[in-house]
Amino acid sequence: RAGGRYYPKLVTAVPYTPVTGRRLLLADDTPDAARIAHTLVAGVRALAESLGASSWHCLFPADGQLALLEDSDLLRREGCQYHWYNAGYASFDHFLASLSSKRRKEIRRQRREIADSGLVVELLEGPAITPAHWRVFHRFYCDTFARKWGEPRLTLPFMCSLSETMPEAPVLLLARDGDEYVAGAFALRGGDTVYGRHWGCSRFVRHLHFELCYYGFIDYAIARGLRHFDAGAQGEHKVPRGFVPVRTWSVHWLRDPGFRRAVADFLRRETVAVERYVEDVGAH
Repeated sequence: RAGGRYYPKLVTAVPYTPVTGRRLLLADDTPDAARIAHTLVAGVRALAESLGASSWHCLFPADGQLALLEDSDLLRREGCQYHWYNAGYASFDHFLASLSSKRRKEIRRQRREIADSGLVVELLEGPAITPAHWRVFHRFYCDTFARKWGEPRLTLPFMCSLSETMPEAPVLLLARDGDEYVAGAFALRGGDTVYGRHWGCSRFVRHLHFELCYYGFIDYAIARGLRHFDAGAQGEHKVPRGFVPVRTWSVHWLRDPGFRRAVADFLRRETVAVERYVEDVGAH
């Protein structure tokens, strides 16, 4: 409405993946890291100018790199995700003992309903995930985007390639009714973290989303001794299931001064609201 052009823009991020990590490729012990970071950011701005890009957006930088992205021309935005942390739990029941009695009973009831439904939940990792499994899950994945008026970006060949090129990483939870798969959830395993990414189903089964997307991967993290479960963006409903709010960040450079002033004004107000929100959710 203001008559500007937002695209093209430059983005520094992991594609389609709201995961925090290094965005400036500097080792922790890099001498003169601040000076090098300043040079990198200046280079990005010069590239944006030469391309006629409206802006540069650095998404989900690690906390340890925020100080390297301090600049009077860069705007910082605060966000919130919900993550689960393993406090040395020996089992899923041990984890449940850390929750209130009400939540324990609720989660046990939900898991019992799935167990009593006759569905079989299969855990598949790496090379055990066959092309047939990927075809099933990719159908679920595409269906989720179709229901939400989105566009699936990950292709079936890409998913199949994970079992060959990164066999230690992909994890699938598939729910089967007899010979028919009815739902699935996909995650990637890192060094000490499992990253929950996508889910889909062919029919509604009450509580199955919670079982595959949350309880199943919490169980998996405990069994594998993983420290952390990043279940992706959004979802206050994760808090009663043992997840905690985690601050996330993004950094933005906007070429147009008027646009920059408007966004900066918005961020000043939004940041106060986000910080209060994180504190309020954390109190629960």
